[in-house]
Amino acid sequence: MSVKLTVLSNGSLRVEGENIELVDAQGQPYGLGGRQRISICRCGLSKQKPFCDGSHKGHFEHDATAFDLPAPKTA
Repeated sequence: MSVKLTVLSNGSLRVEGENIELVDAQGQPYGLGGRQRISICRCGLSKQKPFCDGSHKGHFEHDATAFDLPAPKTA
């Protein structure tokens, strides 16, 4: 299974898949305990960043609706 990222309305970024690897800025892996689904904080309020702890409830609004990005600019 490939990794699937879902932007949740008014919430986190859900990551689903087998063998998820999440690393910090130095390349060190987070211990995910074999989880095949994690939620990443988008609001900045979580006390467990980068993971979502539900702190966004009532404090973060974003209607997650897909759209197409424009083509990248050529150099």
